[in-house]
Amino acid sequence: MTTFVVIGHKVTTEGKFSLNDLSGSTGRLDVLLRCVNSAFMLSNSIRRDVELYLVLLGEPRPPVMIHLKGQELKYLNPDERSTGALVKNALMKTANDVWQKSTPGIYVARKNLADVLAEFTGRRIVYLKEEGSSVSDAALTGNDIFILGGKDDLTSEEEEIIQNWPNTLKISLGPISLHADHCITVALNRLDNSS
Repeated sequence: MTTFVVIGHKVTTEGKFSLNDLSGSTGRLDVLLRCVNSAFMLSNSIRRDVELYLVLLGEPRPPVMIHLKGQELKYLNPDERSTGALVKNALMKTANDVWQKSTPGIYVARKNLADVLAEFTGRRIVYLKEEGSSVSDAALTGNDIFILGGKDDLTSEEEEIIQNWPNTLKISLGPISLHADHCITVALNRLDNSS
């Protein structure tokens, strides 16, 4: 199962936002919604072999994590507004440290990056970073966990968590700076072409 973890440092942790203002009032939730679409949407289908974790670190509540599982997803459409509605519904749930189902394939919990990485024991982390090694030198696999920042780079504390992981690869997808959702598309395209 290919896994993506996208960190939204300023993205709201509460579902009280307008679907008409996904970029302004939400701490750039729109960036993460585009990542959802890039991770799952195909021309006529949904990728069932992908899962995505959205780490929301903004105000007003403690960190919240949204987990989307491709093999269970329903009601996902390619527009940001309807995807925003699904995330909004998840954030309206009273989250705790146990995953709680919001809608089919979407779960919510009060977890941070270290908490979710504990669920990935034995797997390799691929940290997508502009200053990393060239992706052409990397043998990516469908079992990798790709970690990237949404709008902002990871903090030094987050990078330390990743660097302390037993098996970490830091790679760059190319010489030009890309949006987070484009990074997901490029990574999935490389995996599609390697199988």
